[in-house]
Amino acid sequence: MNIAMTLVRFGMTPTLLTAIGRDPEGDELVNACARLGMVTDHIYRSQDLPTDRYMAVEGANGLIAAIADAHSLEAAGAKILKPLMQGPLGTETMPFSGPVALDGNLTLSLLEEIAQSPAFAGADLRVAPASPGKADRLLPFLKHARATLYVNLEEAGILCQREFADSASAAKGLLDRGALRVLVTDGGSSATVASAEEILTQKPPSVLVTRVTGAGDTFMAAHIASEATGAPSDEALSRALHAAATYVSGETPL
Repeated sequence: MNIAMTLVRFGMTPTLLTAIGRDPEGDELVNACARLGMVTDHIYRSQDLPTDRYMAVEGANGLIAAIADAHSLEAAGAKILKPLMQGPLGTETMPFSGPVALDGNLTLSLLEEIAQSPAFAGADLRVAPASPGKADRLLPFLKHARATLYVNLEEAGILCQREFADSASAAKGLLDRGALRVLVTDGGSSATVASAEEILTQKPPSVLVTRVTGAGDTFMAAHIASEATGAPSDEALSRALHAAATYVSGETPL
């Protein structure tokens, strides 16, 4: 949701693939998404599954605790992918060829299916773990030929089973593990984009932090949107860092 909202702010029109219940909360959420400019036509609306919930508790020192109830999304499984696998967005013989943002709230088995499915053979896969506790769900994409991974320093350490001192060393560690392309963030210290062709590190702008939930999603979406316009690596990374800094400062609306 945070990714989609940022894509809209950058002039894109994201299509949502997810599971939302046919309860009042679900109706309210779908209507809100449509008003924001997202395509909601292909959301799987279940009669039996309630709309999932997310709650975060933040303090002056950052995120204190967060609970993501994704039981309905996990129960829906591959049903949410039907528009990309059986049309109208794509099929196994005519795969979707645009960017696809995935997160680790999907089950490991479903992420493994996406990594191997012919329906995603032409997609530009952008993958994030959703939280450090779900970082290992990205393992099917660690050596994937079309995946860009977006992780923070802690998540990079989990995937590589070691600790890193900074984003540059973490990015190098992920490349050594077989990753095609990675973006590693380290809060206000640094962020690195890395591939076999380049390793580029920048420092985020210094801002007063008023919120943190959604910062990584904002960074990821801003980077995707910047690259979609043809921005070079250094410019895309800079735009993403500035968008995330603006967001955590509270200047960007929720």
